Amino acid sequence: MRGAAMTLTAAVSGFIVLLLSVSVVQGQDSWRVTYSSLQICAYKGSTVEMNCTFTYPERINRQVNSLQKTFWFRKDGFYYKDVETVSEYSGRVKNICDGNKCTLRITNLRETDSTVYRFGFIINKDSYHGRPGVTLSVTDLQVKVSRPHEALLFQCLSGLSSQTSYIWFRNGQKLKHSTSSYYSPEQLLQTDSYSCALSGHEKCPSPPVYAPKLPSVSVSPSAEIVEGSSVTLTCSSDANPAATFKWYKRNQTPQYLHEGAQLVFNYIHPSASGEYYCGSENKLGRKRSGYVSINVKCE
Repeated sequence: MRGAAMTLTAAVSGFIVLLLSVSVVQGQDSWRVTYSSLQICAYKGSTVEMNCTFTYPERINRQVNSLQKTFWFRKDGFYYKDVETVSEYSGRVKNICDGNKCTLRITNLRETDSTVYRFGFIINKDSYHGRPGVTLSVTDLQVKVSRPHEALLFQCLSGLSSQTSYIWFRNGQKLKHSTSSYYSPEQLLQTDSYSCALSGHEKCPSPPVYAPKLPSVSVSPSAEIVEGSSVTLTCSSDANPAATFKWYKRNQTPQYLHEGAQLVFNYIHPSASGEYYCGSENKLGRKRSGYVSINVKCE
């Protein structure tokens, strides 16, 4: 992979750079930038990292080369801008380098961050950028779940209101004849997940929606529980949309206690001893945790 050099003045100023075809000594491809991935899809609000490695000649015209600066550019029309100088990236971007390995980290992604990014560096009086760069696509797609008249309905939501063609996926597999922003499955299994994408952008789908996974219960403190102490039970379950939680105490007839992710005993009594479990639920299904035992000792 070969790149074009830029003048030292333009590269250092960095704000707007037009990448001109100014030749440099190549020397057995010793000028090189290699990207770990050329295309990245990420979700709005998330964090993305672009990785590359680079090399350059040890000497040019008998002069030993020394690395002066590394930077990442974003493409804006015919121009490339050093992202660390662009106000829209303030507090969100960082160039992290270790030897000849560099990473561009962008946090709190926005749709406007979607473009091509290239890595460049300066040695002595020469500079180099790596083609073709990394194409970043940021999507705000999400699947809204509803149950009108008890029927399950998915809606693909996008900021692109003019987009009329969609693609739906079940468990990562494309569903045929699904070009509408709405989709209603004939049958839903607890293990099924659904996502959507804009037509022509299948590699950048929405986050999947799915029923709650098996909930887990933790007890704090985990040490011996004595009468009068404060005890908190916490239920957690991976789900999208987020799950709601209900708590029960195991009896001949399960005793409903509380709704919420935590069951808190501010002053626990020996009568609270027993087995507890939680249930997690969203519009796609429900799951119940295993039992957790509490033994309260008298003072």
